[in-house]
Amino acid sequence: MEITKALLIHNDAAGSAAGSLVSSAVAVLAPAIKELDIIQTSGPGDGERICLERGSGVDVVFILGGDGTVHECINGLTQLVHPPVVGVLPGGTCNDFVRSLGMPVDVTQSARMMLEGRTIDIDLGYANGRVFTNFFGVGLITETSENIDPNLKGSLGKLSYFISTLQTIRSAVPFAFEMEADGKLIQDEAVMIYIANGRSLGSSALPFAQDALMDGQFDILIIRQTGLPLLRELLARKPEGEWQPKNDSILYYKARNIKLRTAEEKQADTDGEVYLSTPVQISVLDHKLAFLVGGPDAI
Repeated sequence: MEITKALLIHNDAAGSAAGSLVSSAVAVLAPAIKELDIIQTSGPGDGERICLERGSGVDVVFILGGDGTVHECINGLTQLVHPPVVGVLPGGTCNDFVRSLGMPVDVTQSARMMLEGRTIDIDLGYANGRVFTNFFGVGLITETSENIDPNLKGSLGKLSYFISTLQTIRSAVPFAFEMEADGKLIQDEAVMIYIANGRSLGSSALPFAQDALMDGQFDILIIRQTGLPLLRELLARKPEGEWQPKNDSILYYKARNIKLRTAEEKQADTDGEVYLSTPVQISVLDHKLAFLVGGPDAI
């Protein structure tokens, strides 16, 4: 596709490092795009507002930031009657959605690939009126997000997520839940429920199919108890064929419509942002937005 007019939205919460990323992206994009406007977000909600106000007037919205920035912007773009094509440039700690798209986590490489103009229509998740790109989770995943030390995240990057995970595992407490997954009733206890649209968590690939973002279904992990053997199974290389967990502590389902209730209200994590809670209804928005991708490893 030919890009005549585009918007580059970035979040420079990472300071000078983010400024360098913006410069790298602009150096590639600006010579190829007749009109490229660059806007920096300044606070929560900015990305959504900017996309809602200006998204209809451009061919492409480039989003440079982490999964939280992408989450905000996508919630603005999906409200538009005629949304633009989306290009996600890696600018966060883990960049899980970028990884799920099969794109490199180097800004310059990603920008160059996007200028090839190849697009793919991607499924999104819809939970209690909000949209998510990569995942919705309750339990351990939320506690991990809330336990992350901001100072560690800034200095250690993705390693901070694993430190937080290991710290949280030791205190994980099971909770009772009831789930309807495409009409199938599941009642049990779990330390974490992870409903995935993408296939990457904490910068590591999960054992889901390559076309997870386009198959019209969520991959559902119900983690009944946890420990290091569990982490090893989830983060191991994807086996050939459909994944079947070998650990009895993991229940795995695929579904497109989900109702989740917990005995007590649980805070939910959507793409790393914690602001929703149970009970929740979740559904697939089929091929909702077009994303720029490129290269042999892209989906």
